Amino acid sequence: MSEFRYELIKECKDTGARVGKIHTPHGVINTPIFMPVGTQATVKSLSSEDLVEMDANIILGNTYHLYLRPGQEIMKKAGGLHQFMNWNRPILTDSGGFQVFSLNELRKITEDGVEFISHLDGSKHFMTPEKAIDMQNTIGGDIIMCFDECAPAGADYEYTKKSMEMTSRWAKRCSDAHKRPEDQALFGIVQGGMFEDLRAQSVKDLTEIGFPGYSIGGLSVGESKAVMYHILDVTTPLLPKDKPRYLMGVGSLDALFEGTVRGIDMFDCVLQSRIARNGTALTSHGKVVVRNATYKEDFSPVDPECDCFVCRNYTRAYIRHLIKTNEILGARLLTYHNLYFTLRTMEKIRQAIMDDHLLAYKEAFFEKYGIAE
Repeated sequence: MSEFRYELIKECKDTGARVGKIHTPHGVINTPIFMPVGTQATVKSLSSEDLVEMDANIILGNTYHLYLRPGQEIMKKAGGLHQFMNWNRPILTDSGGFQVFSLNELRKITEDGVEFISHLDGSKHFMTPEKAIDMQNTIGGDIIMCFDECAPAGADYEYTKKSMEMTSRWAKRCSDAHKRPEDQALFGIVQGGMFEDLRAQSVKDLTEIGFPGYSIGGLSVGESKAVMYHILDVTTPLLPKDKPRYLMGVGSLDALFEGTVRGIDMFDCVLQSRIARNGTALTSHGKVVVRNATYKEDFSPVDPECDCFVCRNYTRAYIRHLIKTNEILGARLLTYHNLYFTLRTMEKIRQAIMDDHLLAYKEAFFEKYGIAE
């Protein structure tokens, strides 16, 4: 992996938190990092220029959705996702596994792969570990994911064990199928549900194969946050210290702090953009539901303590008007603000680790934000 490496900068004295840099062909990622999700070659309502302006180090692309639309041939002709969406910073692509397995009755799992029915037009498809890697090789992300099965939160021990063991076998197939190891880092995905011994076995399987980074999957799928944090407590210390650790699909403000404290380096979530489309803003004092009538004549910024262009130029009353009238601009402004606010929070978390006062910052943030510890 001549173009990919993890550089550990600082470890927290009192927690598992750490500051690092992930070096990729398209630039450096400062960790711990939150990654905006660009499901269909766009972070909804935002341009690539918007994301550069807010200094997003890396964004996500979704293999399942890009496989269905615009498809692999268009991706090839475009020269990959970077060129297609005019983004010259790092990209991470998931394998499409979570989306495929969330189809439930529309898919059938075998050792070879997964047969599924497109949610778009009902067409049948068969996704194998090799095909997922081939598609990601075409998309061209700097970081790509193994194809895995994400067992549901309530799955029993026997099902979860078989699922985890198949995910390990699929990880080896993904590693063997990977055609661009020199410029794309393939991450293994730790599974095992809510069972400590299965998580440990999954880590053992994956580290024996050997990957440039490791993801923790199968969390935030319906379990309580207390259970999620417990699984992180027992799983993260087992992962190699010299490789980045990615907690998949988690991005609430409290979970960003709690995950960081437990040694996680990378996070992603659609929450920031999804709640924006519903008229909700993340602020220094907690969530503000801007669409509520109480803000009809509120001519203050979304967050008076935020310096993003939205808070410098627009009021809660105006954005509420946009949301209530279904104007696209309302969703765009709140999406920009929510992502900016989250990225600045991660920046402050990194600085708190460097200054050896992460726990004090976490406590102060939670109190101000209204999060009960």
